[in-house]
Amino acid sequence: MNILITGGTGFIGKELRETLLKAGNNLVIITRNPKKYEDESASNQRFISWDDDLVSEMENVDVVINLAGENLFGQRWNEQVKESIYNSRIDSTRSLVEAMRSAEKKPSVFISASASGIYGDQGDTILTEEFEVANDFLASVCKDWEEESQKAGKLGVRVVNPRIGIVLEEGGGALEKMIPPFKFFVGGPIGDGKQYMSWIHRSDLVKALVFPIDNEKLEGAYNVCSPNPATMNEVADTLGDVMNRPSFFRVPKFALDIVLGEAAQPITGSIRMQPKKLQVTGFEFRFEELEEALADIIY
Repeated sequence: MNILITGGTGFIGKELRETLLKAGNNLVIITRNPKKYEDESASNQRFISWDDDLVSEMENVDVVINLAGENLFGQRWNEQVKESIYNSRIDSTRSLVEAMRSAEKKPSVFISASASGIYGDQGDTILTEEFEVANDFLASVCKDWEEESQKAGKLGVRVVNPRIGIVLEEGGGALEKMIPPFKFFVGGPIGDGKQYMSWIHRSDLVKALVFPIDNEKLEGAYNVCSPNPATMNEVADTLGDVMNRPSFFRVPKFALDIVLGEAAQPITGSIRMQPKKLQVTGFEFRFEELEEALADIIY
């Protein structure tokens, strides 16, 4: 297949590209700096910019996978940062849909990312795709992000929105911040530890992102996480066990609130998602249990 990808050079996108190339697909990756990736260009992989002719590109692809978006973590969410987080998702999605609108031949499926943050902090409540979305900042971003992508549905394109949980893999995501303290015997849970983390191993995430390509019954939003979400206490304890390190240096919520402000919410909030649609449509997880996922990553 010919597949167009945004966000294809990041933490998730790199493994996604490798998986799709190994399967014999041809990729077009939209990036802000195509020259940076000239060495990776090949007959089956091209890098283009947002200023290139997206309409002609759209007419030659079967699938569009949209992962573009400013990083949520590592800084306080002042108004400027919030605007950047919002616009980076909405504007890129809008550009893709407009290119589809102008293209004579359109892709068959548009896989446009969303996030677990759409549900907000819901404590112990089990969250399937039917659960009502929240109204905080991150939820509003995700809601508008999904709605922008769904406009492609009116053009005859099947649209799916993977609501991605906390991604686990070495070299990025949540573990990039959690592993170093454990290495120095000062690791522990974040916040009160009772909040649920809807996690997923990066290799299962990539499988779940490409799953809708051949599964036409999958449409609209679907949760992308392990069937077994864990509390932060369980995550810290399991990480400590796998690394053979103690887990008792708790990072209190008030400290995160002081440092990160509203940006601490994705870490301290509780989201207990269930991947109901994936399970119903026959998706098979490689890593359902947290311990085996962490063991695979760390060893």
